[in-house]
Amino acid sequence: MTEKKVLFTIFGATGDLAQRKLYPSLFRLYRTGHLATSFAVIGTARRPWTDEKYRAIVEETIAYLNPSEQEAADFSSHFYYQAHDVTDTEHYDALKDLATKLDTKYQLEGNLLFYLAMSPSFFGTIVEHLKSQGMLDSNGYHRVIIEKPFGSDYQSAKKLNQEITNVFAENEIYRIDHYLGKEMIQNISAIRFANNIFESMWNNRYIDNIQITIAENLGVEDRGGYYDKSGALKDMVQNHILQILSLLAMEPPVAFSEKEIRTEKIKALESVRVYSPSEVKDNFVRGQYNAGHLAEEKYLAYQDEPGVADGSTTETFVAGKFAIDNFRWSGVPFYVRTGKRLTERGTRINIVFKQVPVNLFKAEVGTTCEQPCLDPNILTIYIQPTEGFSLSLNGKEVGPAFNMLPIQLAYRNSSEVIENTPEAYEKLLLDALNGDGTNFTHWKEVAQSWRIVDVIRQTWDEDTAELPSYAAGTMGPQAAFDLLEKDGFQWIWQPDAWYRERNLL
Repeated sequence: MTEKKVLFTIFGATGDLAQRKLYPSLFRLYRTGHLATSFAVIGTARRPWTDEKYRAIVEETIAYLNPSEQEAADFSSHFYYQAHDVTDTEHYDALKDLATKLDTKYQLEGNLLFYLAMSPSFFGTIVEHLKSQGMLDSNGYHRVIIEKPFGSDYQSAKKLNQEITNVFAENEIYRIDHYLGKEMIQNISAIRFANNIFESMWNNRYIDNIQITIAENLGVEDRGGYYDKSGALKDMVQNHILQILSLLAMEPPVAFSEKEIRTEKIKALESVRVYSPSEVKDNFVRGQYNAGHLAEEKYLAYQDEPGVADGSTTETFVAGKFAIDNFRWSGVPFYVRTGKRLTERGTRINIVFKQVPVNLFKAEVGTTCEQPCLDPNILTIYIQPTEGFSLSLNGKEVGPAFNMLPIQLAYRNSSEVIENTPEAYEKLLLDALNGDGTNFTHWKEVAQSWRIVDVIRQTWDEDTAELPSYAAGTMGPQAAFDLLEKDGFQWIWQPDAWYRERNLL
């Protein structure tokens, strides 16, 4: 294993993201030896912290990983803090002086990685000052990691991208989507391209529909102010869901490399139909959660959550149908849904295969099942909280009669494996250190995602009809179920059914 020599500069170092995700991920990289002696971290933010205060906070954030006292101290000794106003040119001069000293002290060879964990409104200002004040004049590599949201629509994203590409080349820009660091998201390619049983059938001849669900059982919590300006469409569909869709829909790459994978993902996104306003109304629905209960738990309505504006029309739920206009996927609907305060937390993908052309096992006329009586074959990929996949088949029920019985071939990663699996941010930080952008989003992916989503957003903004609602704890408004039923399908994952059967919902 080669030790990485690098100076991290984290803008927004006192924030929630840095403390919950970045510092623990850096510590895991330190523990595994990817970071050892030749690295340093500069944390910058407005708060007037000292190095000692900063290091104490860093040690608090990694306490749950049970480091020894010496291990924690050795790790945190690489952290330095500078109070910083991102609009003040003189502060960048002081930042450069500190960076130069640390480069010499830790022999970092001029390698610089900047992490912008702040509001996107500051991104342009920060990168412009990095260039103007000579912070990028070192001999090593210069890379910048950018958090979502990358813009609020196509035009704002384009402007932001121009500001950043004035300073950094595209191959130096790492737009992070933490979903792409999840183990089972990366497993999509393995399941597809390493198994002929699936890749040979991965097309409209054999697949009926594909369903992507990202369900959250929590409400907006303390993010009400932010979420009320975003909503489920921008918060989840524009990035996470469309990234998953591109991995499912892309053509096999010529080679399993960053360039080839990215090329095919971009082609897949460019094949997604950009709807007209009338098509949006036919293919997308939204909703907002009302007060509800699940078992003994009682939940507030969205509009009663802290930070949410009175009379807010922000959607907390989206369900829709994407169409992909290419030879492989023509006619196959890609159904997506995501929302807050749903029945269970979970991210899963269901690939629903078509029925056999001729069913030999139809029930006799007059019995309860006059239709094929066969469940569809379904490949399910579980992303979180459980990780694994399953394949549902039809078999014969034990007994003298020839009754069909759905059976499931399933694999789940054990809790021990999940516990020891590198966290998404850990993987992505290591990718950035290695200069591997495979699991980050290219500007062309971001741009096309905004083009797809902007039409939906604009159509909803012009719609004066009352916003549909759903009770907290359910799986969304009735319109989300009607969306599939009108095509003759249904949502495969319906966790609320168990609770309804027991009058707990």
